[in-house]
Amino acid sequence: MDFKVKSGVGLCGEVSLPGDKSISHRSIMCAALAEGTSTINGFLAGEDCLATLDAFTKMGVDIKIDKNKVVVHGVGLHGLKVPDSELYLGNSGTSMRLMSGLLAGQNFSTVLTGDTSLSIRPMERVVTPLSLMGAHITTNKEGKPPLKITPSKELNSLTYGLPIASAQVKSCLMYASLYAKGPVVITEYLQTRNHTELMFRKFGIDVAVRLIGDTREIKVIPPQSFMATDINIPADFSSAAFLILAALITPDSNITLRNIGINPTRIALLDVLQEMGANILLSNLPDEYEPCADITVRTSRLKGVELDSDLIPNLIDELPVLFIAAALAEGQTNIKGAEELRTKESDRLKAMSNSLKGLGVHFKEYDDGIRIEGLNQAFNTSNAGMPFKAASIDSYGDHRIAMASAIACTRAKSESIIKNTKNVVTSFPNFLDVCKEVGININKN
Repeated sequence: MDFKVKSGVGLCGEVSLPGDKSISHRSIMCAALAEGTSTINGFLAGEDCLATLDAFTKMGVDIKIDKNKVVVHGVGLHGLKVPDSELYLGNSGTSMRLMSGLLAGQNFSTVLTGDTSLSIRPMERVVTPLSLMGAHITTNKEGKPPLKITPSKELNSLTYGLPIASAQVKSCLMYASLYAKGPVVITEYLQTRNHTELMFRKFGIDVAVRLIGDTREIKVIPPQSFMATDINIPADFSSAAFLILAALITPDSNITLRNIGINPTRIALLDVLQEMGANILLSNLPDEYEPCADITVRTSRLKGVELDSDLIPNLIDELPVLFIAAALAEGQTNIKGAEELRTKESDRLKAMSNSLKGLGVHFKEYDDGIRIEGLNQAFNTSNAGMPFKAASIDSYGDHRIAMASAIACTRAKSESIIKNTKNVVTSFPNFLDVCKEVGININKN
């Protein structure tokens, strides 16, 4: 599937977006292992989260889904059953990495597989620490999927410092800790998203977090069992980022996004955009276990920034959005320390560099980042005033490259094409419908 993109002005309206992908994965995993029935509202019924849901169904968990509401009848920590086939996880790296920890503690064997993109993503980053706990996991010769997990007598307690800032590695070890014979302590030197810590606490699992100097320590005490609970999932900030970008760069725009998750470990993009001069207002902040708010965004003149590399872990998924914002800003933007982009669903540094080249933006790509020369956008509504060249852009099957490039092309001089956009459904299944609601002219080609 391809997108056909045309320019427009005056985006307006109030919209609701799909539920948070990271929280949706974790809610299914915890609810499946709980005692009793959990109701999950706001579940993201995108392909990635449905892959997680399907895997637990294959392991004997009774799960009913009706649009964005899911009812999970938990089987308890030791109630999963051996699946009758490999667990296919599609494009979802989150599913594979988090479930590898959880499945390392089972008394049966499993094989985790994925699509072509997932099959080339690095898995040694979870296999190494799990092996230190006594887990039995093998990969192919290059440390890539499939993952073959066989039972071990028991999982050991562990103290482990994350060598890279990765919420997926941290969460993998936290799920493995549920089956360990003693506490598991994980230290991180740059704080990553903390959805697993918050989800564990929501289910009553003993998690202690403390700061030791500049290091953050997460300690999990293995439970004997834990009880079901109900979950309300806020809208996904990573999805909201594309709409925020659209409103910032489109003349005469003013949109409000409802009930967006604003977990402090996820919204570094907001801080960076506001430093660039973005007109963004947060309101209606209810007191929830996961913080959320309504976000109002208006057209803004942006200026380039020197990005603090310490912010990278908390805006890694939003960097394609930032690249486009930087391309339309006044001055230069420098982004370093982002080598993790090369191990995502695509090499996102290379993919976004190709997008910028097609749009006529000057940049310098580095091994771990990029320097972008902003076009100093003028909000001229005529085609002659459009800052980008029309382009035909390959998204390489990467949902975030596809959406960021599509939003960029709404500021191109004439119709543009974004190729290979099918995987947008993995994280934002109603992307085109939401775009239409606020006046963004993106359609199937």
